Formats: sequence, C-alpha cells, structure tokens
Amino acid sequence: MDLALLERLNAARAAREAAIVVTDTASGTVRLIVEKNGYDGDPLAAELERRFGSGASGTVLTAEGKSAFLTVYLPPPRFIVVGAVHISQALAPMARIAGFDMVIVDPRTAFATPERFPHAAIVTEWPEAAIPRLGLDGFTALAALTHDPRIDDYALAAALKARCFYVGALGSRKTHGKRLERLEALGFSKDALGRIHAPIGLAIGAQSPSEIAVSVLAEVIEALRHRSLSAREAAA
Repeated sequence: MDLALLERLNAARAAREAAIVVTDTASGTVRLIVEKNGYDGDPLAAELERRFGSGASGTVLTAEGKSAFLTVYLPPPRFIVVGAVHISQALAPMARIAGFDMVIVDPRTAFATPERFPHAAIVTEWPEAAIPRLGLDGFTALAALTHDPRIDDYALAAALKARCFYVGALGSRKTHGKRLERLEALGFSKDALGRIHAPIGLAIGAQSPSEIAVSVLAEVIEALRHRSLSAREAAA
C-alpha cells in the first residue's frame, strides 16, 4: 500500500468513515473505496455493499474471473441510550457483549449512577449538552427511552439530522403520534420521521424490561447489518 493511499485510509478511519481496500491478488494493485463517496459504478458494487454491511473481509472473484481481496474497515458501532431506565439496565451489558460502545445519557442523577450501570459510560447532562460533545454519525444508534419529551425530543432530532443508522423511541402509538407532531413542527419531513423505530424493538411480544431490551438490541443489530443500503440511499 503506497503512502498516499494509506493517508487516505487513515483519514477515513479518523473520521469514522467505512472503507474497503481492494487488492488485486495477481498484480498487487490496490485501491481504496470510501463508502460515503459512493461506489455504484464499481464492478464490485454488489460485493462492496455486502461487505460494508457485514464488516467481513475476504476474497472475491471479479466479473473477469480475477481474484481480489477486500479488507474492510468499519468504525466500532456506538449505542447511545437516552434514559437511565430499567430497560437500559438490561440493555447495557447485552450491548457490550454484542460489541457496542454503550453510553447512557440522563440528567437525572438519581437514576444515572455507576451502581445501576456498571457496563456503560454515563453522562449526567441534558442531551442538548451531552450529544454535541459525544457526536453522532452513521455508525451510531440512538434510543430514547424516558417518555419525557424534554429529554427525548432533542436527542431524536439530533439523531435524525446526523443520519444515525438506528433511531428508536419508547412509547405507545398515541405517545409516538404526539411525538411526530412535535418533530414535524421542527421541520422534519414525514420520510425522515419514518426512520424512527416506534414502538421500539422487534415485535416478539416482549413484556418485561429484559425482554424489551432483547427486542431493541436485535432491532439495532438488524439495522446495523442493513446500514450500507441506507447509507447509499442517503448519499443519492
């Protein structure tokens, strides 16, 4: 890999951008694909999309029957949960096992404590202060779980603007309907609001906080593995 390509790769990784290094195994020729720049015209477009979704490196055959090795670089996924609630307590250790960097944001210091959340970073600030500092991007999932619009709404709006790969919110359909009205008043289109997963979690009939946490994590993982398609649609 030459120095110029290595510098471009390091810049992409520093910016938390997905990238793939394509190496022709016969000639040794190397090229770099950065996801945000698009790759629709690439002869390996379908395979690149699969690899951006799975994160798996490996050998592929080109249309000409040649062999290429795809080395995939994906930023570590982050999961920001707004609300130090019972569901979050069950979700934090499971998310860590699944490979997510977990952050709990809640200004209510009686709930957001190290004793209740030993498996996650805790930020005891309002989302307006915490989220700009944490930063949001296409490899961040955000779930709003407090039921309090004063806490949840800003976080959801920020996640939509940043095109987080997953945006979810706890609440009944009635509660979510009112939430959509508030966010629409802030200028979000119906298409953008349609990206919010609500009611949150896969429909597995979950009842307890732990079961709901399982359904939420499963939905987040599903969104992560289909993220490459969403990213391409966003860039179009």
